[in-house]
Amino acid sequence: MAETLIEIRGVSKIYDLGHQKVYALRDMELDIFRGEYLSIMGPSGSGKSTLFNMIGALDRPSTGTIQVAGVTLNRLSSRELAYFRGKHIGYVFQQFNLLPAYNAIDNVAMPLIFNGWEQERAEERSRQILTRVGLGERMTHRPDELSGGQQQRVAIARALANEPAIVLADEPTGNLDLHTGEEIINLLAELSRELGVTVISATHDHKMLATSDRILWIKDGQKDRLERREDIHIRIGTVR
Repeated sequence: MAETLIEIRGVSKIYDLGHQKVYALRDMELDIFRGEYLSIMGPSGSGKSTLFNMIGALDRPSTGTIQVAGVTLNRLSSRELAYFRGKHIGYVFQQFNLLPAYNAIDNVAMPLIFNGWEQERAEERSRQILTRVGLGERMTHRPDELSGGQQQRVAIARALANEPAIVLADEPTGNLDLHTGEEIINLLAELSRELGVTVISATHDHKMLATSDRILWIKDGQKDRLERREDIHIRIGTVR
């Protein structure tokens, strides 16, 4: 039986605009399993990003609770949340968010050093994980010397360097061409299986469906449906 890593219970996010209350998320109930690849899909404004940020301890729910490995995020102070993020969560962004003046090793090592690693150890770990994501020959290059796909591989290495329990990937293929996007999707899925990391991706990209274990569809701030990959029928141009 799969082990539950993240428990979301009755979570809502409400914005008070004075004359009305707007629900970005409403009464969300969800269990996410350790080591699974979950894609969160939905149109813009559906609540997809709001849920993503809640799981990543970047925002707090208005009501309800979120537990990660038994830790209730709602109860943590801002300082404790920052520590929790640095220790347990890795992030992959659409825009890569690499430091342009630093090479790949330094981009991967920087968060480790901020988390208390000695520089020599952080750089050695950076070399190991960059080699694992296929950049063994490019690790001394700066972002402007790398292709978009290579930059995203650096971002994935950075997200995985601290051996997090969770990797959150926000539209990780949004700035990539079709072929490169498929390579990145397959790499994330492969690393999820190999390292036992839970990967949660907020995406519009239907190519993600092929590598996901489950897909959560969100509509109007609510869970529309949650399906296993094998239960989804995919045809060219359509998903049902």
